[in-house]
Order: sequence, then structure tokens, then C-alpha cells
Amino acid sequence: MSSDPVKFYGFTAVPRDPDVLFKDHPTASGPTPKQDHFTVADFPLPDSGLVRQVQAFVKAELDEQTYNHSHRVYVYGTALVRTHFPGWEYDSETYLLACLLHDIGTAERFLATTKMSFEFKGAIVARDLILSRGGPEDQADSVCDAIVRHQDIFVKGGNITMVGQVLQLATILDNVGIRANLIHPELIRTTVAAYPRNGWSEHFAGVVEKELRLKPWCHSSTFEVPNYVPGGPSNFATDVRGNDVMRPYD
Repeated sequence: MSSDPVKFYGFTAVPRDPDVLFKDHPTASGPTPKQDHFTVADFPLPDSGLVRQVQAFVKAELDEQTYNHSHRVYVYGTALVRTHFPGWEYDSETYLLACLLHDIGTAERFLATTKMSFEFKGAIVARDLILSRGGPEDQADSVCDAIVRHQDIFVKGGNITMVGQVLQLATILDNVGIRANLIHPELIRTTVAAYPRNGWSEHFAGVVEKELRLKPWCHSSTFEVPNYVPGGPSNFATDVRGNDVMRPYD
């Protein structure tokens, strides 16, 4: 373990705005960004007692589509870093835990039983779970912070943790298809084969619409017009359903 917990657990500050992060980037900007020919086999999941306990928890709480999405996010995020940010360093287990737990707040047990937005409730659940299973507080805090902020898509200023940025990039890639050109199509094909989408776009769009109905004040409403009225067309759900990159795999 690194002697610096800020670096090890992925708290290193990086720009929040991906447009700033990728501006004039040597491998990710321009019409033909670098695509390393990876497959899902190049990214085995970290394995530990804590990981296995968290996997068991999320598998019991989440539906299959969300469980698989969480694993795809790990693969895509790790691939993005290996190709385009090879100097970035953080604990891969911490990133995997953030991926596994980032949508735990959408589980039936949590989504409709709290007035909190799903990211915030999920972040608390994740932190408590990691601590209860013996994980270090710094690791629990890193995961919690990344989950709280993983849908701050419209925040342009300031910084975010390294783990939080990778989580954002990978979730929006899987959900909407943004920056899918930064990874090789074969990685997408093999990852979807290992962790099938099973109609993920329609499924997640439905989850978004459900939370907007239940909690019109929720953080997901930041994707919508001001004074959004539940039941009306949702910009967020429309963007998810419009994921042309992943449509062949849904």
C-alpha cells in the first residue's frame, strides 16, 4: 500500500470538467483517438474478501441489469485510464467497490423508502457497508464521495477525485455512449458478452422516470428543464434511450 492514503484511495484532485481534462490530450483528442485493442479478459476484477462480500450484497439487492452495468463500468473505466491516463494511480479495489455500489440507491429497498436522491442514499449505504465489512475509513470515504458526485455532469468548475472522475466517465459511456470512441469496439463487444446489457437502456430510463415521479426534487432532475413536472418527457431518460452506440447490444 502507498504511504499516501490520498493517492492510494484515489482522492488525487483532477479537473471535474471532462472537456478540460481532454483538451489537447495527446491520445484522446482529435478525430481518431487512440483505441488500444483490449478485450474484457485484459481487466480481471480485483479479488478480496471485502470485494466478495460487497458483490454478494449488491447481487442480492440489485436487478441483473444494474449488477451487470456496475461491472461494465469497472472495465470501461479501467481501460480508459490504461490507454489515456497511464500515469494515474489509485487502488483498483477501491474503484471496483465504487463501481459495484454506485447505483445501490436504485435498489427497490432504498429508492422508494427514502426522500433522498438515489446517489446520496446509495453513497451512505455504500460507506456503511464497507465499514461494516472491515474496510478502511479512507476507502469507504473515497467510494462514498465518488458515488455522491457521479451524476454531477453539469458541474464545470473545480475538481473531483480521480476515482470519481473515472466513475463518471465510465458510467456516462455505458449509459449514453459519450466518448465510446476512446475505447476499442472489441472491448465493448467482449464486455457486453461477459456482462450482458439485457435492455439496459430502457431499464435505466425507466428507473430515472420512476425516481422523478417519486421525488421530483431529486438530483436526477438537474438533467431536466427548470420546474420539471413529473410525467412529462425526461431529457435524461431520452438521452439514455438514445444511446446509439450501445443499441446493437441492448
